Amino acid sequence: MKTSIISFTILCSVMFAFAQGARPIPPGIRQADHTIEQSEKNLPPPLYQRSPTDLAKLRHDADELASLAQSIPPSVEQTTKGALPKDLADRLKKIEKLAKQLRSQISQ
Repeated sequence: MKTSIISFTILCSVMFAFAQGARPIPPGIRQADHTIEQSEKNLPPPLYQRSPTDLAKLRHDADELASLAQSIPPSVEQTTKGALPKDLADRLKKIEKLAKQLRSQISQ
């Protein structure tokens, strides 16, 4: 029991000594990090800013997508009762199309 406590203490002290002896960061690397931070701060604002019509279209598409998405659960509920709404597949395709358009517009 004593030997295990002593060996554990020695092991912990050796690990602590190695942790304290970490190599310092060379000054060149610190200067490079500082230069990178400075260049990121000096970046100009983006040249392309969305026009109000783009934002209006985005908002309209998002609202349409939301209303279509809200109409799906009742239609799915009808399918569990054995009735398949004719326009369900069309609405799902429209949701996919609107989501894809929104994704591409936002990522620009």
